[in-house]
Amino acid sequence: MGLGGIFSSDMAIDLGTANTLVYIKGKGIVLNEPSVVAYHVKDGKKQVLAVGEDAKLMLGRTPGSIEAIRPMRDGVIADFDSAEEMIKHFIRKVHKHTTFSKPKILVCVPHGATPVEKRAIRQSVLSAGARRAGLVAEPIAAAIGAGMPITDPTGNMVVDIGGGTTEVAVLSLGDIVYARSVRVGGDRMDEAIISYLRRNMNLLIGESTAERIKTTIGTARMPDDGRGASLLVRGRDLLNGVPKEIEITGAQVAEALAEPVQQICDAVMQALETTPPDLAADIVDRGVMLTGGGALLGELDLSLREQTGLSISIADQSLNCVALGTGKALEYEKQLRHVIDYDS
Repeated sequence: MGLGGIFSSDMAIDLGTANTLVYIKGKGIVLNEPSVVAYHVKDGKKQVLAVGEDAKLMLGRTPGSIEAIRPMRDGVIADFDSAEEMIKHFIRKVHKHTTFSKPKILVCVPHGATPVEKRAIRQSVLSAGARRAGLVAEPIAAAIGAGMPITDPTGNMVVDIGGGTTEVAVLSLGDIVYARSVRVGGDRMDEAIISYLRRNMNLLIGESTAERIKTTIGTARMPDDGRGASLLVRGRDLLNGVPKEIEITGAQVAEALAEPVQQICDAVMQALETTPPDLAADIVDRGVMLTGGGALLGELDLSLREQTGLSISIADQSLNCVALGTGKALEYEKQLRHVIDYDS
């Protein structure tokens, strides 16, 4: 094993708002952990206590001396030092053997990231020990990962719904014809559930509970029976301050998620309106591909189909599409050179 590591130290990283995935050349996805860093703060000095899975368990449950931070917000770096610590930690975790080779690393960035945000991501990866840092646009990575024929001269539409952003893009001949990044994703859905329960039921819940509601009974459409599945939820009663448990239904979650779902639908409609007619004809023909964790929201595909009239399909491994696509760009770098942006 010793020498084997040297050849395949190059990696692709999907630095997501919710999860970070690492793909190693020749091996595939080797790591998938929450994008969270926990610090122990003593006398103003910060020490990294945990990263990833262990740190996520601490979110919203920390004593004063510990803080858990999510370095990524809306798909871009919000906390510089934490992001660097996190990338370093994940690189070390997957590289037990090769201490002496600096890897080449590809990272995907949202299409809407500003030059400053892109530079921040590149800088963090380089300071975490990369030899070279290449950036790949997220919609392209998602489309490649979903197995779409993006190098053909036909229009392909991909909608990648991540934790922080939704990227809607029309691709043809291996590049982006139209793309729009809206800052609506899984996080915004969680927030919508929290504020709905606070307003309508006087119940205060935390982010992790909101996420559980979304993944268990979350739905983008009103259930046919007007009620849907139900779930017992615990939180704090805002009227008398004590913890309590209530039952919430799929219909209530659908109502809570109506706005973020509508924003995603609007972004898709807007993309269709601005797409050149010949490419639009291709999209009618082939439909739209949904990728990202948000694509797993119950009946989101049906909701989009009702609004657009197009056939909507969900990618096979929608959670891993971006990482797989970035990994493929690493494997077939010669053929996909034009999608990688090396600024060195």
